[in-house]
Amino acid sequence: MKENKYHGMKAWKFWLIVWGMGIAGQLCWNMENQWFNTFVYAKIGANVNIVSWMVVISALVTTISTFVFGTMSDRQGKRKKFVSIGYILWGIATIIFGLTEYASKSTIGALAAMSGFLVVLTDAIMSFFGSMGCDSGYNTWINDYTNDKNKGQVGGALAALPVFGTVIGTVVGGMLVNIGNPTVGTDAYDPSLDNYQLLFWVMGCFVIVMGVISMLLMKDSPEVKPYREGTYVQQLTSVFNFKKLKGNPNNKEMLLANVVVCTFFIPFNFYFTHMGNWLIYDIGFTAGDMGLIEGVGLLLAVLVTIPIANLVNKDKIPHIVLVSIILNAIGLILLSILVKSPADVDTSGAFALKNIPLLICIFLVGTGYVLIMQTGMIWVRGLFPKEARGQFEGIRVLFFTLIPMIIGTIIGNIIIKSTAQMQEIKDSYGNIIDVPQENLFLIAGIIVALTLIPLFFASKEYKKRIELKKLEQEKE
Repeated sequence: MKENKYHGMKAWKFWLIVWGMGIAGQLCWNMENQWFNTFVYAKIGANVNIVSWMVVISALVTTISTFVFGTMSDRQGKRKKFVSIGYILWGIATIIFGLTEYASKSTIGALAAMSGFLVVLTDAIMSFFGSMGCDSGYNTWINDYTNDKNKGQVGGALAALPVFGTVIGTVVGGMLVNIGNPTVGTDAYDPSLDNYQLLFWVMGCFVIVMGVISMLLMKDSPEVKPYREGTYVQQLTSVFNFKKLKGNPNNKEMLLANVVVCTFFIPFNFYFTHMGNWLIYDIGFTAGDMGLIEGVGLLLAVLVTIPIANLVNKDKIPHIVLVSIILNAIGLILLSILVKSPADVDTSGAFALKNIPLLICIFLVGTGYVLIMQTGMIWVRGLFPKEARGQFEGIRVLFFTLIPMIIGTIIGNIIIKSTAQMQEIKDSYGNIIDVPQENLFLIAGIIVALTLIPLFFASKEYKKRIELKKLEQEKE
């Protein structure tokens, strides 16, 4: 790889930052998507409402933070300092989140009663700094370095990172939380005895270390210059000036591409959030085995991104998105049909022969997710105006995170609350647990299929732009 391909930055440094900072960020997001929910059930209270509030508030804070710091980074023409400071504070906030466990165990009644609120509050603080470091900082920095020569490889990395984060986070996370739990490996497995403090301290410290490393190795793209448009507030709100946006022909395609990904991620946010609790409380796996089942399925799925990178470079993005939708929908629907109770699997081990249908379904679901991450990011970001990439990252977060999280969480909450459980399950405190059922995946599969509608219109705009691009290249 030539150095000028990365604006003078050495290739090894570029990819070290991409993978190192990416993995650190994804581990934190994985904890929020996967372990925070099981932590709440095990240590705070098995109430789906707490999880729902966490998701909604976190999504709101993430979006606001991205707009605020994204606009700030555009005006300063800097990304590095937002990444470094954001990651360090993000890691600290992760550790503080875990300490809410002691509030619920406190002999002070008022403090114990506030534990649910403290969980939501500390999660919001973590999301605020996480978005500063990852969304408005790291993601925008990557976009500054992405071009037609490397977009397939960058897209592959962006798709693989959430998977590796999930694999490492779920597998290693499962091992960490199981350390010291005397009931692991017995028929009387008790999730409330799992060691979540170790998980949060290890992950939080790792993110802090990566923040420090970014100070030493990261380099802002020399092509990024300070861009100021009026006052800070005027520039911050300019992204919502629809008359101005209408003048850019790429914005229609960008909007449609965002709607495609948004529609896909609405069901993702009500099935993936609860998949861990479904496998643990309804199907009967331990937290460690749950991590292995999800992790291995997703790890195999990420291998698909390697050959797909060339198709991205050849401008076949809509075709890849089509395949991702079909595979994800099939996997979800099959999961709801093939795995309905503990009798359909072997809970003695993650990779027992009887669990093959479960693993195949998760592989299909994961492949669809990975492919749309690989292509959706590159598709949308490739349409951002160069001078306002940080600010427009907020638009992406709006469609990729905020809207899907809010709508998906509400739908998931309604489904779980209104679905009769096969058996009444209680936590160690005697409270009835809101356990997700397999119908969650059936409904998700149907909604995922609806993504084909906006994809049809987005593909038309994509084709027009690519044809125009080829004509301009021929003239040159």
